[in-house]
Amino acid sequence: MANQLLIDLYDCNVGTLNDLEQIRDISHHMIEALHAGMVEECYHQFDPIGITYIAVITTSHFSIHTWPEHKYAAVDIFSCDESLPEEAAKILITALEAKDYKVRSVDREIERRQ
Repeated sequence: MANQLLIDLYDCNVGTLNDLEQIRDISHHMIEALHAGMVEECYHQFDPIGITYIAVITTSHFSIHTWPEHKYAAVDIFSCDESLPEEAAKILITALEAKDYKVRSVDREIERRQ
């Protein structure tokens, strides 16, 4: 039915994690890499630091939440394209200069209940 990637990125570049334009550019690049189109995007820069970016894409959604004070970013990619590439994580690892990361893949299925 669908695939979901949960990506935790540790020891990231603090400047990038708190730069809204860079987070938007990275997110747009990711959406292109997923071969998805943008439907709508929403983002917020928190005061004093941190960013939340969420996009509805043609295959479902993409989100990134940053905590610069912890050098951490949490990414969620949900896609009805079951061939969701785990290479997507590599793009994020490079773009955010993460020194450590954890990637989990979850198969989402519709179960019929009686």
